Amino acid sequence: MKKRLPPLNPLRAFEAAARLGSLSKAASELNVTHGAISHQIRALEEALKVSLFERSARRLKLTPQGAELLPAVSSAFDGIAAATQRMTRPTSSGRLSVSCVPALLSLWLIPRLSSFYARFPDISLRLMASNDPQEIRSPDVDICILYGDGGWSDCWLRKWSDLELFPIVSPTLINNKPIRTIRDLADHVMLHGDDGREWNTWLAAADALDLKRGQRHMFSDARLSTEAALNGHGVALGDSVTASGLLAKGQLITPFKLSVPAVDAFYVACRNEVRSAPIAQVFIDWLFTERDEAAARAETSVAGQISIRKRRSQKQSAT
Repeated sequence: MKKRLPPLNPLRAFEAAARLGSLSKAASELNVTHGAISHQIRALEEALKVSLFERSARRLKLTPQGAELLPAVSSAFDGIAAATQRMTRPTSSGRLSVSCVPALLSLWLIPRLSSFYARFPDISLRLMASNDPQEIRSPDVDICILYGDGGWSDCWLRKWSDLELFPIVSPTLINNKPIRTIRDLADHVMLHGDDGREWNTWLAAADALDLKRGQRHMFSDARLSTEAALNGHGVALGDSVTASGLLAKGQLITPFKLSVPAVDAFYVACRNEVRSAPIAQVFIDWLFTERDEAAARAETSVAGQISIRKRRSQKQSAT
């Protein structure tokens, strides 16, 4: 059932008169006549079937009913004014703090910042490498780009991208020590960007959980394990987003026609009040637009080929 609200103009007249303590001052503020203010207040009283002002007092004085109504009306008008101010202030200038997954920040976001700065030269970004969901509520962080399960509450949240996982290796390393079959991985150093869960996911899909594993190096995040692979220190597990540019440039290659969906995904998150700020909307909109445009570029077509290979290999194995 719809809530019935009093008419807006009488509410404005009442709020101004009550706040200023004078019908004349209210008329001046609203640029109407004294009689118009008086008429609007009487119309509101008739609609509510209560008296809002004591007519016998020398100075305009609220009745108990008027005193109860005033804070709610004032708060509502203040909220409307604040929202209007946020909407009309410039959207293309200011400072924005963004926390981002280290690998995504280094390998995907930073290479595209020229596009953002070209469109919004007066926005100053403060970028931090982090994957800590607690930063969603930090007053020092405006927007978080996170890798995880998306199970964060009391905030604005939107999935940015799913991703596929697959082994990546430098051309130099694979030329010196070929990888022709999955069993050849036993002769290579395995680089981990997590606790080993994602490699296990890929090996399970490859039916190779029993693979005898040699030396392993552990890193705090996928950015570092990817950099280790770039420098020829072993085989890392890359993904279709952060490794796509390196694959397109030939700096890394994937030795197998198999990729698996990651359990987690990339999400964009922020406090609800930040989401309504125009400068935050500008960045978030750009982030999703850039993602969509990247889908048509050569670097993501490489990741797309990997996914196609995965589906084909699954189909072949089923037959």
